[in-house]
Amino acid sequence: MADTATSVTRAPEGEQPPPSRTYAALAADESREDYSLRYAPHSFRRWSPGTVAGTALGGIAYLADFAIGASIVFTYGFTSGLASILTAAAIIFLTGIPIARACATYGLDMDLVTRGAGFGYFGSTLTSLIYASFTFIFFALEGSIMAQAMHQAVGLPVEIGYLVTTLIVIPIVFRGMGALARLQAWTQPIWIVGMVLPFLVLAFEAPDAWGAFASFGGTEGAGSGFSWIGFGLGTGVALSLIAQIGEQADYLRFMPAKTERNKRRWNLAVLAAGPGWVVIGAAKQLGGAFLAFVALEAVGTTHALEPIAPQVEALKPWLGSVALPAAAVFVIVSQIKINVTNAYSGSLSWSNFFSRVTHRHPGRVWYIFLNLAIALTLMELNMFAALGKLLGFYSNVGIAWIAAVAADLVINKRLGLSPKHIEFKRAYLYAVNPAGFGAMVIASTVSILAFFGLFGRYAEAFSTFIAAGLALVLCPLIARATKGRYYLARPNTVCSPDAPVAELTATHDCTVCATAYELPDIADCPVHCGPICSLCCSLDAACGDACRKEPALEPVLMPLPTVRAG
Repeated sequence: MADTATSVTRAPEGEQPPPSRTYAALAADESREDYSLRYAPHSFRRWSPGTVAGTALGGIAYLADFAIGASIVFTYGFTSGLASILTAAAIIFLTGIPIARACATYGLDMDLVTRGAGFGYFGSTLTSLIYASFTFIFFALEGSIMAQAMHQAVGLPVEIGYLVTTLIVIPIVFRGMGALARLQAWTQPIWIVGMVLPFLVLAFEAPDAWGAFASFGGTEGAGSGFSWIGFGLGTGVALSLIAQIGEQADYLRFMPAKTERNKRRWNLAVLAAGPGWVVIGAAKQLGGAFLAFVALEAVGTTHALEPIAPQVEALKPWLGSVALPAAAVFVIVSQIKINVTNAYSGSLSWSNFFSRVTHRHPGRVWYIFLNLAIALTLMELNMFAALGKLLGFYSNVGIAWIAAVAADLVINKRLGLSPKHIEFKRAYLYAVNPAGFGAMVIASTVSILAFFGLFGRYAEAFSTFIAAGLALVLCPLIARATKGRYYLARPNTVCSPDAPVAELTATHDCTVCATAYELPDIADCPVHCGPICSLCCSLDAACGDACRKEPALEPVLMPLPTVRAG
């Protein structure tokens, strides 16, 4: 199912080589492929800002927030847990703003933004693995919650439930963004009712519960007072969600171009669907901890950490025997909404990784099965039992990556240490840029050593702060020390990314695959003596990056004349 090999023999002067690459049917079908490895063209961004934002926010219906919030508060007490959740939310929100705007502005996913924001073409392969890990870890976590709900509702063994939760998302994810958008819209009313109802019931039936919750000291003897150690460790667990901005970006890249007419709606949609997800996320963590606290005496600590049991206990006063099936429907709908996003984003990430490593692209949809197979394995190994440690470790790597990208977008670009635009095409990038890649590697290495106790108890508790601080400082320092020379291997003379939309939507036919692509997705290829699309450029295994190594190869693709809109 792979694409054909590409010839890189230089054509005789004055002649164009014939099209030499064709893609398998699934890889060529953009209604399923959704431009998984390339720039999302304006012609494909046919949704309104509100529709894109609604679809992106529909994906954060997950109940892992309930389990994470309950785990933090049960372990470290209410006061330290509250401080941890709010601090993590603030960090995630601030780092997410520049990333969301970059993805929506340039029509790029997280991987492509990472390439041009300080990591280089191959440097971002490591972050593709980090992001893929995020998607299958959280798919497994969400799938475990869904399997628990099915077990309680109909007695289905959880091992079989894991398989069902995995298989059920495949037909939806297979069909791409259009199917995901419809699913999120159709299921949103059910989710909203299911989310609000338990808290409404408790407001009437247990009005004093919030006061008791505020003095809760946890189940492990942490006490109700503030603890710096508990605060640091709890923040680390909550920060494991920082890579969620990547899943938001997978939707934000389909945001239409910002114009004078839609700029207010555009800015609001990007803010809400990008970093804004964490506002809802933090509220869900606190709400989940509250529901677990209320249900603690009735179901015990273990089951209180499983979102289905607290849901049932909260609904019983009003729904009685119907509480269990009603809660189960809510949990299942919630988990399907998020796991289609996890599977979709995972397929994009694995596609990006393997296309650069193997120079082959069978299509995004095939990587769905790889991502789900890993997630299913984690579920069967009962990763839910090791939730806190697993997420605490992961957050050290995730935050080093996101903080380095944010530092480039906010600091380096404003100080002129890096180009103002995001360049993502192989033809113009160095393999590795030490500014972002080096900052991430150093920051994550030091923070992981701290996480395992090498530098003492407080450094262990605040390892994620070490990761964020080092990445934010090192990225501009390395960029300054290298004078920004590793951002662009050669200038892009084809077009300016800041050109008017009318100019950017002009197309060229790729010399290799003979398909028309918008100008930002085209590179000037002297080896093929003409324009080449970003994907064919990525998959070319034999060109030897000649365009960046041989100054004698002159550009052969002239920029189109500027066309002003209106």
